[in-house]
Amino acid sequence: MLIDMDMRLRARSRALVCLLVLALLGTVTTAAAAPRPAPPATATAPTNTANAAATARWGDRRLDEVAFLATHNAFTNYEDSRWSSVNQSESVRAQLDNGVRGLSLDTHWYERSTWLCVISFGSDCYPSDVYLCHGDCKTFAGATYALPRQTFHGTMQTVVDFLATHPQEVVTVFLEDYVGADQLQASLGRVNGLQNMLFRADEWGVRQHGWPKVADLVTSGKRLLIFSDRSDREHLGVMYDRSWTVSNFWSLGDLGNDVSCVSRWADVPLDRQEPGFRRLFTMSHHRNVPTVLTAALDNGAKLRNRIAEQCRSATGGRDPNFVSVDFHRLSDGSGHTPASVVAELNARP
Repeated sequence: MLIDMDMRLRARSRALVCLLVLALLGTVTTAAAAPRPAPPATATAPTNTANAAATARWGDRRLDEVAFLATHNAFTNYEDSRWSSVNQSESVRAQLDNGVRGLSLDTHWYERSTWLCVISFGSDCYPSDVYLCHGDCKTFAGATYALPRQTFHGTMQTVVDFLATHPQEVVTVFLEDYVGADQLQASLGRVNGLQNMLFRADEWGVRQHGWPKVADLVTSGKRLLIFSDRSDREHLGVMYDRSWTVSNFWSLGDLGNDVSCVSRWADVPLDRQEPGFRRLFTMSHHRNVPTVLTAALDNGAKLRNRIAEQCRSATGGRDPNFVSVDFHRLSDGSGHTPASVVAELNARP
């Protein structure tokens, strides 16, 4: 009798062990079959309030359906440093505060110069770093560089700080890039908060699914886009402009009368079509040499008419996503300004 009872207990124990093993196997199988987590950009669900605010601000428009005001050579201005020849009259922060959402910057590597430090009596003793220069960082003070020297990471910190205090806004930076990828990476790595805001097209699957809605960028916090004219830094989250955009030739000519809208790159036509993906259109509208007078002549009715009569047809009927000008607050008195032209583009159905 005791032997039978012992055998029954052992049988029950083995059955319980089997059930436990099957349960564990089921758990493992369930975990293995679970769907992959969402991309980092959408991993954290936004609150209803944040989502509602973003939708109210941006609606359902994708990034390639929105127009932004941009400034050419945004860093050459009278307020950030002592430039003698400028493209803008306001500091980068003031440009952002006044509605600019696209900034073009020229990055150069400056190697510390003892000679410049000596002949400047100590006013030009700067360490080796990535700076914002216009052509060269050592040739002509005020023309190719300015004092105090403007670090790239310092200007990018200004952009990130602006975004931190304006949670509904999106800013795009366009780099005319003359530094190595490792130098750019080191400089970007010094910008507090940048990585949390940087939009990475690869993680969002833009090439396969198209650009996201602007409201989704806002609610995800990925509100900073960076483009470069160099192709070897996509791993940094810096997009190669010729892979992601179309762009017209940058100059209106010396007299400002070349209003034709032709591609900047022979192998990337303005009306390029790609399955499931539409490039952003960056439109430049400025002359070879910037002046207050010529900018005022160019920035009003001429800008508006050029978009409607030249660029819209050249691109297959689409409007620019970025309108880049010099002295963005100046106009011809026609009632049209760069900001109003952009607002009009955004009001189109």
